[in-house]
Amino acid sequence: MTIPNIDNHDNLPETNSAVTPTHNDITRVREFLVDLQARICQALEAQERDGSSNDKPATFVPDDWERPEGGGGRSCVLAGGEVIEKAGVMFSHIHVHNLPASATARHPDIAGRKAQAMGVSLVVHPKNPNVPTSHANVRLFVAEAEGEEPIWWFGGGFDLTPFYPVLADCVHWHQVCHDLCAPFGDSVYPDF
Repeated sequence: MTIPNIDNHDNLPETNSAVTPTHNDITRVREFLVDLQARICQALEAQERDGSSNDKPATFVPDDWERPEGGGGRSCVLAGGEVIEKAGVMFSHIHVHNLPASATARHPDIAGRKAQAMGVSLVVHPKNPNVPTSHANVRLFVAEAEGEEPIWWFGGGFDLTPFYPVLADCVHWHQVCHDLCAPFGDSVYPDF
């Protein structure tokens, strides 16, 4: 089943955070991430369609979910393809009323705040063992307290797991990573 009406996000659980000075920005990031998930799914389905000898290539199956504590998301899974053995592309937007100690140990300034996190993550397992497995995620984290400015940041990461490494591919991958980090300072790529 192809993802239904990708431009219509009405089926996803809505954010329930109070309006803050960054509410419009949070909404825009959410819209961007939902669209990013859809574009990634479309691109992977195109790869599957173009590489398949089957007249009904594998497509993503979406599953909208809600989290009882607040928030929800959409999990999209493609399985059994001729090009992609299995892929998952997930969007989530969750809310937490009390951050656990593990979350505040390195960031004591967010202790006692409610928080929300949203992001897109993916794992792709190609059928061809010469093509690396890939993983990526991007997240926005916002910690809020009544009467105080929100504390927020973006985070994420990406990696490849080659089963049969090719030096030229490794060099290319690291050069792309370096080039993505370069606008943020010379130390960003070596640090991360």
